[in-house]
Amino acid sequence: MMGQQTPQKELFSYHVDLDRRVRANHPLRRISVLLDGTQIRQQVRGCYGYNGNESVDPVIIMKLMLLLFLDDVSSERELMRIIPERLDYLWFLGYGLDDTVPDHSVLSKARKRWGVTIFESLFVEVVGQCVRAGLVDGKKLHLDGSLVDAHASNNSVVQGAPELIAALKAAYQVTEKKLEDRAPYYDSQNERLMSTTDPDATVVRKGNHGPRPRYKNHRVVDDAHGIITAVETTTGAVAENHRLLPLVAQHERNTAAQAETVIADKQYGTAENFRACQARGLQTHMGDLLAPQKDTGRRADIFTEEDFAYDAVTDTYRCPAGQTLTRRKHKTHRAAWDYAASAATCRACSLRAQCTRSQTARSVKRHEGHELIQRGRTQAHSPAAYRDRLRRKWLMEGSFADAANNHGFKRARWRRLWRQQIQDFLIATVQNMRSLLRQRPAPLRAAAAVLSRVADRALRRSLQPIVHGFRRWHSVIVHATAPFGRAVLPVPS
Repeated sequence: MMGQQTPQKELFSYHVDLDRRVRANHPLRRISVLLDGTQIRQQVRGCYGYNGNESVDPVIIMKLMLLLFLDDVSSERELMRIIPERLDYLWFLGYGLDDTVPDHSVLSKARKRWGVTIFESLFVEVVGQCVRAGLVDGKKLHLDGSLVDAHASNNSVVQGAPELIAALKAAYQVTEKKLEDRAPYYDSQNERLMSTTDPDATVVRKGNHGPRPRYKNHRVVDDAHGIITAVETTTGAVAENHRLLPLVAQHERNTAAQAETVIADKQYGTAENFRACQARGLQTHMGDLLAPQKDTGRRADIFTEEDFAYDAVTDTYRCPAGQTLTRRKHKTHRAAWDYAASAATCRACSLRAQCTRSQTARSVKRHEGHELIQRGRTQAHSPAAYRDRLRRKWLMEGSFADAANNHGFKRARWRRLWRQQIQDFLIATVQNMRSLLRQRPAPLRAAAAVLSRVADRALRRSLQPIVHGFRRWHSVIVHATAPFGRAVLPVPS
């Protein structure tokens, strides 16, 4: 007989046990175990006074912010609306069916009161749990950066003289980037542009997409299981290659492990990074930005710098025509020296057409720490480096793709740099928590390894009679075909 449910509101409900309603293997159960409520309260204790209205429990506020990114809820208002509908959310927050859900403004007030440090501490704590769970090796790390659209439209961008923009930035208390973080040959476009909605964001172009206010997320991913071990948020105009060493240092602090190999794309393969990494004993499996490219312009069909021989005793170069190039000029921003012959000697050379298109003389650049740079470039072209960069394509890019598809990574929820830093720390924390949830406990891993070995031995025993029979028939065929030449069947292993 077909049944039919007749909805009827219960007048009283005394037997609803949320702990029984939420399944035992629910992800929020393990996330609740990962969070140390005592530590969170201790860290934010100094942000509250000793009298006045009692605040919402800081542990509940932190859980609310994690839920915001764990399930990529569209807004804080939307999160507060769906909490009463989700029994698992109520259990995770420690609420009952009749408890009042906090107002959404509680989260924004807590962010402003706590600052960035609390969220960074939570990220570091989760990284430590990943280390203790055996998910982090710490020796081989992947680095990359990704642009994030700021919560501001192009209509908010104003343009003016550099002096006017500087005055506006001072009025908005803009967090200025350091001069050394700027890319080589820094484009001064952002000295004339500023978003009045989010003044910290800088106007940058992204591929085929037009220029708009953006931030940039820099991160380190460990090679073992893809755990994010270091995160840094900057404005969109900061060059990725300038954040390599600070990210490596942050990785070593967070994991208490000594890095050995750095893997990154060609943007990081600059002379400065090769020299610095080799000086620290790091293997540089990065793309080589210094590698000679196929030139189609003024450098087409002319001698490369490898065609010039360096003499360390005299500190000079000898060109293919046998002329001597001496040290002439130091380029401070590149930490390199220029070597050149006299203009008269170069103009009279019979190989000039194959050497330079310059109106004066051919010059050769030699960086400071040239030997360290060459050693790093040699490592960058090794077979191991190619394999690591191939693995990076899915490990590093997969980390960004997971953050974008599941946690709202590519769009800023809030405005100003310090709030974007909070967002990036929370997203990285959630991703690492999910990696911890996927990890089986150590006893289960050991049991799985034992079962795998037992199954392998059983399979070998079951196939052994078949292998012996095949070898016997192979021997018969070999003897039968011996008068006609070599047997065509291979010997089984």
